[in-house]
Amino acid sequence: MFHFILGLPWLVVLVRFLLPLPWILPVKILIAGVLLVASQHLVINRISSGSVFAPEYPRPLIIIFNLLFGATVLLAVFQLALDVVSLVVMLIGGRYPAPSPEVRYVIGAAALCLAAWGVVQAVRVPPVKDIEIAIAGLPPTFDGYRLLQLTDLHISRLFPASWTEAVVSRSNALDVDLVVVTGDFIDGSLEKRRGDVAPLAKLRARDGVYAIPGNHEYFFGYENWMRHYASLGMRMLTNRHAVIERDDARIVLAGVTDHAAVGRKFPAPDLAAALKEAPDGAPVVLLDHQPRMAPRAAKAGVALQLSGHTHGGMVLGLDRLVARSNNGFVSGLYDVDGMHLYVNNGTGLWPGFALRLGRPSELTVFTLRRKA
Repeated sequence: MFHFILGLPWLVVLVRFLLPLPWILPVKILIAGVLLVASQHLVINRISSGSVFAPEYPRPLIIIFNLLFGATVLLAVFQLALDVVSLVVMLIGGRYPAPSPEVRYVIGAAALCLAAWGVVQAVRVPPVKDIEIAIAGLPPTFDGYRLLQLTDLHISRLFPASWTEAVVSRSNALDVDLVVVTGDFIDGSLEKRRGDVAPLAKLRARDGVYAIPGNHEYFFGYENWMRHYASLGMRMLTNRHAVIERDDARIVLAGVTDHAAVGRKFPAPDLAAALKEAPDGAPVVLLDHQPRMAPRAAKAGVALQLSGHTHGGMVLGLDRLVARSNNGFVSGLYDVDGMHLYVNNGTGLWPGFALRLGRPSELTVFTLRRKA
């Protein structure tokens, strides 16, 4: 059913865009066939690589599939909009206008150019985004403390070692106090991704690198990946916390496992366990891959929750649909019952829909400030 739904935009393009064009039939069949293959690239992923999430074929081919699939979806939207306008004109004037081929060429070119731009935005090394967060009770020695969040890197054949190396280099140049990674490091098994994640061992910050798993870690050998991340120098906060100290002042950095663990043999997210024996009065920064349980964290007294998972919705308009499955949280900064929640658009995104329009990737630096 899922793959059938992904094929619906192709069907719209075939019936409402391609067939009315004054082209010879073999050309229409060729273009329709290419777009049909692209619309089913997740099926190709599953057949060729064993997972819809981790295509193991060359990066240029992954990019082409995403470009053509994105263009098909956008063209279907543009064509439906054109049909709606035509219906309105018919209701007003009494005759259904037949759009000229030139109109179809314009919307076709617009869809292709917009999809190309979206793919470029998706696969780039993200720019830096700076955010100040005012926290009540923050000790004076932590005023100005700088924390870098990476999330949803989805290191894969689409985001290979060269991309990871560039992300690490840009991150280290920021010279922050702390680096956190809020899950979905990879798409693929340890055997396939070992070289691609290797540059993460070079991540540096004065107070270290801390991380939590995302849902994709559970798809590709959770235990192997947890051990490997630790071997790269990252401290995994799986339902536990760390205390960051400056002189005699402290803040708490806590992390929970992902909701994908529920029903599996691995520990489910447990905020109470993560905060157990945390020092009283110290502000808590919580790492939780998915943002939907933010109200629970606010009730527990967390000052700032950092999440990812949504990729910001990837495309304006589509973000509203993504928000529905994430308790309304999809991108940016929220006030949740007095707690700050930041939902990061992501450093990368999964290779199955590598398109960003209006929801850019980011390397996010938080500067903590004392709240007056």
